[in-house]
Amino acid sequence: MKKTIITIITLVAVATAFYFILKSNKEKNEEEVAIVAQTNSEVAVRVSAVQNEEISEGFSVNGSFIPKTTAEISAEVGGQLIALKVKEGSVVKAGQVIAQIAQDKMDISVSNAKANLDNAILTLERYEAAHKTGGITTAQLDQAKLQVENAKAQYESAKLNSGDTRVITKVSGVVNDKKVEVGAVVNPGAPIVEVVDISSLKLRVEVDEVLVSRLAVGQQVTLVPRATNEEVTGTISFIAPASNGALKFPVEITVDNSESKLRAGMYATAKFASEETQARLTIPRAAFVGSVSNNEVFVVKNGVAQLTKIKSGVNYGEKVEVVAGLKAGDQVVTSGQINLTDEAKVRIIK
Repeated sequence: MKKTIITIITLVAVATAFYFILKSNKEKNEEEVAIVAQTNSEVAVRVSAVQNEEISEGFSVNGSFIPKTTAEISAEVGGQLIALKVKEGSVVKAGQVIAQIAQDKMDISVSNAKANLDNAILTLERYEAAHKTGGITTAQLDQAKLQVENAKAQYESAKLNSGDTRVITKVSGVVNDKKVEVGAVVNPGAPIVEVVDISSLKLRVEVDEVLVSRLAVGQQVTLVPRATNEEVTGTISFIAPASNGALKFPVEITVDNSESKLRAGMYATAKFASEETQARLTIPRAAFVGSVSNNEVFVVKNGVAQLTKIKSGVNYGEKVEVVAGLKAGDQVVTSGQINLTDEAKVRIIK
């Protein structure tokens, strides 16, 4: 019994010792974490000063090329497609026959309608002769005349429906997409192929409302396609009379592509040149939190990052005009925003 009591006391003592050791280690770890947290409480960021500088009135806008013409070539009549004379990539000319629709059933319909018309005309002639001798009534003669008119309408309808069973392209270009295969039954108006003309292309861009008034149809613009990085000259061919929902005006710039170096869908930058300069308050594009349209930046004051709402103006590419919310010399965060919250402490790094 005495031995058992001693054993229990020993186990309790050991457990108590372990408890105090673990508690001591926990407190030590918490102190170390607190020290690390205090050390790393400052977010490392890079900043740039708001500058008042002379900026060229020229500006750049990105856009993508669209083809001169895109057309779906359709069948005028319905029926089975028995021949397709082109394939994807084929060059076609306006007026070229590209496919053929089966004509047998259409010829039968026209023949039947013509036979009905001829029969109605013969019947009318007999009724007219009989009417002169009093063999039929005037009402019966009028009914025979009506049947002739109906037969004529049916005949004309059959001829119209038969139409030209050839499928002819109305535009020149390259077959970009084949919609059906030979043997398929198509309806009138069903697309057979898509033809795209890229002999010239149009770069479609959207220009800010404060800039569009500087542009005019016929004005030459330098374009830099991303695929080739070689400058080409285009001409403004269209300026939208109304803006879209974002107060941007669609503008189209036409460029010669007779050598087919460019393709529809490629991206390019339009550089609208100007010799005039103007003093503008600017910040780097990288300073914006999210996109430029959010109009939010972090301004560093006394080691603290403050989320600030501003009003941006003209986008000059890597720099953006500031209309309101900042002054020259303010420090805006250009790197590290992802780790920031409003009023976070920061450490500026070079």
